[in-house]
This record gives sequence, structure tokens and C-alpha cells, in this order.
Amino acid sequence: MFAVIKTGGKQYRVAAQDEITIMTLAGDAGSKVTFEDVLMVADGDDVKLGAPNVAGAKVFGEIVEQTRGEKVIAFKKRRRKNSKRKRGHRQDLTIVRITEIKAA
Repeated sequence: MFAVIKTGGKQYRVAAQDEITIMTLAGDAGSKVTFEDVLMVADGDDVKLGAPNVAGAKVFGEIVEQTRGEKVIAFKKRRRKNSKRKRGHRQDLTIVRITEIKAA
């Protein structure tokens, strides 16, 4: 059984016991989270599509860790003008373990 959920402006295909890395969520390690924006639930040949969400479907998970992503360098250089700018950025991320998928 798997589901497609939407969180942080992105869509993820998840199954039970999967660990996914998503945009940051509030909570400490061990906290429970519920995803209610379930776009699709599939169990073998039984597929339920939402318009836009599947009614009554929920995906439950547990926060494993709050972490940060790799450093991304934004470097801008203007040729022949001795002008340049270097900026770094690290995105805050949350690692979530999916515990259960409930269809309606």
C-alpha cells in the first residue's frame, strides 16, 4: 500500500516505514505528525484518486530528526567590472518516518 501526499509545496510517494526528507515541520524528534493532503491511495489494484484530496484518507508519521541540507553557494560575477557576490544557504529539513496509511 502506498500513498501520494503533498507537503511543503511538493508531492511525495510514501509507503509504511519509509523515511522522507521534507521541508521543516514544527516538532521535536519523536513527535507525531499527520498529513491530510492525500492525493492518491493505492492498495494493489484498488486505486483511489482525489479531486484534489482523497476524502477521509490520512497518512501518519513520526519525526526522526530536524536537520539542515547541504550548503548551496550562489555566486554572481559581472565580467570586467571587478564586481562579484558570494552567498551561502542551508535549508532547514525534517526527516519523517511514515508509520501508517489510512484510507477512508
